[in-house]
Amino acid sequence: MAKNRSASGSAGRRHDFVVVANRLPVDAAVDEHGTLQWTRSPGGLVTALAPLMRSGDGAWVGWPGSTEGDLDPFQADGIHLRPVPLTQQEVADYYEGFSNATLWPLYHDVIVPPEYHRHWWNAYRKVNERFATEAADAADDGAEVWVQDYQLQLVPAMLRRLRPDLRIGFFNHIPFPPVELFGQMPWRSAVIEGLLGADLVGFQRGGDAANFLRAVRRFTTHSTRGNEIALDPGTQADDAEDTERRQVRAATFPISIDAAHFDEVARSEAVLERAAQIRRELGDPRTVLLGVDRLDYTKGIRHRFKAFGELLDEGKITVPGTALVQVASPSRERVEQYQALRHQIEESVGHINGQHGSLAGAAIYYMHHSYPMEEMAALYLAADVMLVTSLRDGMNLVAKEYVAARHDLGGVLVLSEFAGAAGDLPQALLINPHDIEGTKATIMRAIDMPERDRRRRMRTLRKRVMDNDVRLWAQSFLSTLQALTYDRR
Repeated sequence: MAKNRSASGSAGRRHDFVVVANRLPVDAAVDEHGTLQWTRSPGGLVTALAPLMRSGDGAWVGWPGSTEGDLDPFQADGIHLRPVPLTQQEVADYYEGFSNATLWPLYHDVIVPPEYHRHWWNAYRKVNERFATEAADAADDGAEVWVQDYQLQLVPAMLRRLRPDLRIGFFNHIPFPPVELFGQMPWRSAVIEGLLGADLVGFQRGGDAANFLRAVRRFTTHSTRGNEIALDPGTQADDAEDTERRQVRAATFPISIDAAHFDEVARSEAVLERAAQIRRELGDPRTVLLGVDRLDYTKGIRHRFKAFGELLDEGKITVPGTALVQVASPSRERVEQYQALRHQIEESVGHINGQHGSLAGAAIYYMHHSYPMEEMAALYLAADVMLVTSLRDGMNLVAKEYVAARHDLGGVLVLSEFAGAAGDLPQALLINPHDIEGTKATIMRAIDMPERDRRRRMRTLRKRVMDNDVRLWAQSFLSTLQALTYDRR
């Protein structure tokens, strides 16, 4: 925990390594004395980069999460932080609007229709310019700058115009859509040109990188060869005056988790006791199924409930012998589509519990909360079957958390083939969540799987997750960025 900021020694400093992300890696809270406190945010990205930033005198550029007042640069948790202010209207237009009602659904297979509004796009450009300006001010001569995710796709080109001396990387944490979908967006070429300001553009899966390269060929005049894009002077958009001749590489870097730490937490006596307690609180069912998701339409929660409800209807599983625990963390609650989704899911829970629940136990235990890591580790240990039914996911780190927690080699992972994790975890039982009958059959296979097969699969899954953690992901990306030696004349 770090106390209220102090700008001393932070404002005006320049750094060799700069991360640019939508949010700062800290959360603000006011203690009992009315003093503003900063604590590190949970998440793999912060875990991976915090040690690098401390050792390399790095800076993190991002929005502090509030629209009340401006903050000077400050230091917290050993990291130099450069806040980017946003107004309430900018949050509505740039973040809730263009980022999450235009880009998010477009990049997730148009599961819900994207909305295209020019004032949202104008806000997105304006905010991206502000992030780029702050990053340019924070970076030392020849520094490395790593821009994160879909909210900031214009930053690389904007930053390159301001600071052509920088080495710039960009990582897209969500899927990149096929050109047939991406082409819907009126500003498709501008987004591609924005990304091409980077030296290295990273994606979760090879298919995402391939989609990006196809989009470059379709919507720009640049040529590609393999995973390299050749840029020529004077061909970039956004009024670039004299773009240098250079190359951009598109490559795949599957993200992971802090696996060793998760494993350590799951082995603690308190977590082991809590896992046993959870089983007792559920009435000691024969089988516990678990779903853990942000409340998002991409996660396939309704498909999961449909398959589970039909298995109950058909008598293949019964209550209280089987229980489904669903953790649905609140997400984007001011966005209308998410409000509607919450209503639909809670209606499904009520219907299934009304049909199949009893005084002996519910069919679905639904929690609309976020939980700390220790509670999540206990839930993972208590669950016989983990259900990841994403309709489209960049990676889905919940699947990897479940594997990291299962030091007992128990449990079965049922995993959507449309999650990026499917490419990393082929020993999971893969499903097409749109195929309800196939999903039902796979759930039953997981429930009835012999212990020997469970242990064999989980042992292989754990080796993969433990050997390829989030630090290796960050090191792989940054070493690739550092190795690029393109001529910048």
